[in-house]
Amino acid sequence: MGNLLSLTTFIPLLGAAILAVFLRGNDKAAQKNAKWVAIATTVATFIVSLFILAGFDPANTGFQFVEERPWLLGMNYKMGVDGISVLFVMLTTFLMPLVIASCWNVTDRVKEYMIAFLLLETLMLGVFMALDMVLFYLFFEAGLIPMFLIIGIWGGANRIYASFKFFLYTFLGSVLMLVAIVAMFFQAGTTDIPTLMTFNFASEDFSVLGIHIVGGMQTMLWLAFFASFAVKMPMWPVHTWLPDAHVQAPTAGSVVLAAILLKMGGYGFLRFSLPMFPIGSEVLGPLVLWMSAIAIVYTSLVALVQEDMKKLIAYSSVAHMGYVTMGIFAVNQQGIDGAIFQMISHGFISGALFLCVGVIYDRMHTREIDAYGGLVNRMPAYALIFMFFTMANVGLPGTSGFIGEFLVLMGIFQVNTWVAAIATSGVIFSAAYALWLYRRVVMGDLIKESLKTITDMTTRERFIFVPLVVMTLLLGVYPALVLDIIGPSVSALVENYEIATAGLSAVVTH
Repeated sequence: MGNLLSLTTFIPLLGAAILAVFLRGNDKAAQKNAKWVAIATTVATFIVSLFILAGFDPANTGFQFVEERPWLLGMNYKMGVDGISVLFVMLTTFLMPLVIASCWNVTDRVKEYMIAFLLLETLMLGVFMALDMVLFYLFFEAGLIPMFLIIGIWGGANRIYASFKFFLYTFLGSVLMLVAIVAMFFQAGTTDIPTLMTFNFASEDFSVLGIHIVGGMQTMLWLAFFASFAVKMPMWPVHTWLPDAHVQAPTAGSVVLAAILLKMGGYGFLRFSLPMFPIGSEVLGPLVLWMSAIAIVYTSLVALVQEDMKKLIAYSSVAHMGYVTMGIFAVNQQGIDGAIFQMISHGFISGALFLCVGVIYDRMHTREIDAYGGLVNRMPAYALIFMFFTMANVGLPGTSGFIGEFLVLMGIFQVNTWVAAIATSGVIFSAAYALWLYRRVVMGDLIKESLKTITDMTTRERFIFVPLVVMTLLLGVYPALVLDIIGPSVSALVENYEIATAGLSAVVTH
């Protein structure tokens, strides 16, 4: 049990190695074998990760299951989880078997496709478990490569443009983070994340080119990390890569991108920005709140005019991530609880919505909203599932979507009522675009000839949605499942932040 985190992280890598070394050919038997190996690998990873959750003690706000061994140049290979990261690990291992199951109709380079997803799972898990800055950066950046290949090789007609845009946006943002990591190492003498979380980085004001920098070095480091995480989320105005990436990515790629990869930005804010640069966060937090409010309203309005289903859901994701950044930088218990809950919930709901698009795309090979209409007449089971996740996306009470948004709005109302008022309008806009999409695709008479032979969901497709429906309902009715695990760690984070920034308000005002 001592190496439980490493075991969980590298089982997918082992599966990828088995596929690469032992599987030959591209006939139907080889394709089927590749899919079964990938399914078995991701299910095994999920089962092993359940031991992490079973042995996790929420009352302990420190890092647990810590593994540490010398690595290179005096840095350590160090892994661990706390109340903030453990649920992201579980979200990843829970979703990946469903993602692989959704790939069953793929026939092009199946072995390589499965290897890419298994590598991606290892790299995503590494991000949420790494307790060394260099190790974190390597996992964080390496995750771009399999996703770049998934979009660029198996994507749509405009996939090359979308994959390069995705790669360049996220890579350029991360270059600044690398510079900041080097600066932190020279100041603190270590890349150990728990040590850096308690290290007091210089925060004396200074001037650059006549510009007065409040918070000094902390503000500069905060900005460098912010550049990386804001692109990853993505936040307005650096969100433009996401709709292109979603539209061109294959269905499984879209699910992973929305459900897990975007969460790395929010996780980064919680792991680095707040605990390591509290003064920088305090100085620039109000800016983030207003950027988040703009993101919620602007991207919701943009979603209303989309003609492509995936693009509409992609803009919806940007709006929902606006609630996440708003909750994080409210820096109070309700806000951060709500932000983490929203990220977990969004993983299930947005993943399910992209799978819903995939179901009809597999049959009709178009994502244009105008190509559909009246599907309820031929696909009643699909209409029911799509309705459920549309309502969850809107934030219907009783679903997990409601809990996250409600907690975030409670948290932000304590900090800035104007931002809270603008953010609340996003709830109305989300109902408008989500129900508009559902009405045009599912409701009405079936008048298009091409749809008159469309078939309802297969047993495999229904099986994929069952766990997502269960989790969305369960967290909506019993949110304590998440809140009890994250609560103590969030409480400790907020308390340390308040101690670090006590007395700063006078400086900021000055």
